[in-house]
Amino acid sequence: MSRVWSAVAILAFSASGLMAGDYDALFGAMKKSWPTCETIAVVCDSNGSKGALSTLTGAAAGMKVMVVDVKGPQDMGKAISTLSGRKPDAIVLLAGDRIVGDGSAAATFLIQRMAAIKVPTAATTEAGVKQGAALGVGPGTGGKLMSNAKVAAVAGVAVPAGATTL
Repeated sequence: MSRVWSAVAILAFSASGLMAGDYDALFGAMKKSWPTCETIAVVCDSNGSKGALSTLTGAAAGMKVMVVDVKGPQDMGKAISTLSGRKPDAIVLLAGDRIVGDGSAAATFLIQRMAAIKVPTAATTEAGVKQGAALGVGPGTGGKLMSNAKVAAVAGVAVPAGATTL
């Protein structure tokens, strides 16, 4: 029984290591493209996304991470208000979050509202970039750096050099 538990623990730790590398690539691209980016915000269901949130904060070395907890779409108005008041340098989407994950209506709402106040959004999937994230790199992009040029212009940030634009 202990061997099974050890195997499960090893798999869990190695999976989180792979995720850290994905966020490392994202933060590296953000720092290179947006050198003044020091504070990032993540809007998510913090209880449901503990693992991803922990991995993201570990990869965000040298950056301040602000977490805005939402329990459902009804909390998005408050989240936008909090972010508008604190105005982080960028927002990072957690792809698998049940409320504000890539492809959700809440993520679209967040991306649009933040771009309007010149706060860009970054994602780890192509779906996030198609949805409006100004920058994306990670497992869901096949490791390619991608950018949504239209939203980047609205948010007032540069399209990363060498990025595939959507």
